Amino acid sequence: MKELDVLAFGAHADDVEIGMAGTIAKLTKQGYRVGICDLTEAELSSNGTVSLRKEEAAEAASILGAAVRLNLGIPDRGLRVEEAYIQRITEAIRAYRPKLVFAPYYEDRHPDHGQCARLVDEAVFSAGIRKYMPHLEAHRVGRTYYYMINDFHRPSFCIDTSAEMETKIASLQAYRSQFTKGDGVSTPLTEGYVEAVTAREKLLGKEMGTMYAEGFLSKKPLLLDIGGIL
Repeated sequence: MKELDVLAFGAHADDVEIGMAGTIAKLTKQGYRVGICDLTEAELSSNGTVSLRKEEAAEAASILGAAVRLNLGIPDRGLRVEEAYIQRITEAIRAYRPKLVFAPYYEDRHPDHGQCARLVDEAVFSAGIRKYMPHLEAHRVGRTYYYMINDFHRPSFCIDTSAEMETKIASLQAYRSQFTKGDGVSTPLTEGYVEAVTAREKLLGKEMGTMYAEGFLSKKPLLLDIGGIL
């Protein structure tokens, strides 16, 4: 199994795209191997079906150039910090051995997103412990960063995604069951959600002196070379 440079986790298919599709597109264009891992099948979503969501997720991953997309099959709305779930995520980390891991930021209106972050943190730590699940080789992730989904937080750093914004929007539009009402019911996602995400990225871009940007948060301070601040 070929190693990844980046592995991005989300509670549901479309979480990663909402938070960091532009960054993924930028990374894959530069030749980095990026994987997306959805913890649940989103079986409780108001619109769409599990099989349709999987088709949409595969299409979105292809648009972004992701090397692999996984689904761990943890129950939707059942995300808890439980050993069985930590082990599933640990297995994915040890299988693909990413340098960087991304997860949703803890503070979000959807409880599953915060729980996803907590589970990923536990698994990242456990993946580096040699005697934990010793049948799999330990792996230490370089850094873990957090992306925003529904809420807005002041980021620790931003990535210029101006050239990738059209690709990001295309990846979101792949989720037709979620972002267009069609025959389904109205949800926050069907009421101008893609436009709201675009506005957020435009606001961040304006603050950073570019057209669009995606923001990320870090628990640890970032170490910059002096050339990076001049």
